[in-house]
Amino acid sequence: MTAPSDPEAQTPGTATASAPLSAAGSAPASFVVNVPALADDELEVEPLDPAQIVSGEPVVTGKVLWESPDGRQIRGIWQITPGVVTDTEANELFVVVSGRATIEVDGGPVLEVGPGDACVLRKGDRTQWTVHETLRKAYHISL
Repeated sequence: MTAPSDPEAQTPGTATASAPLSAAGSAPASFVVNVPALADDELEVEPLDPAQIVSGEPVVTGKVLWESPDGRQIRGIWQITPGVVTDTEANELFVVVSGRATIEVDGGPVLEVGPGDACVLRKGDRTQWTVHETLRKAYHISL
């Protein structure tokens, strides 16, 4: 994913190739990414630990759009295909762009998420994600 080189030449809600967003400190102060329109082939495969897979054959892909110089703040796009996986969470705020999932938090609530939902997960939460439809989210993680 890249940032617009000439913001006045861009259509609102789009980004074009010029400056990479993923290198720490290299992202512009402000940028726009059309998350639903980001092609699947622009996302990078993020292999799951087989121990995390409870059922199905889920595939995780994503794209880091910005990372703070100290690596403690990360913003990006993340996607997972249907299946059931476990995870231990970081402090995260995300908005579901497409798809649906049920997130069961050990000792906590069961969260039903779908398009337009904003969700907050706490560092250390142990979760089980049941992904009903390929889920894509835009996220901010604080480590």
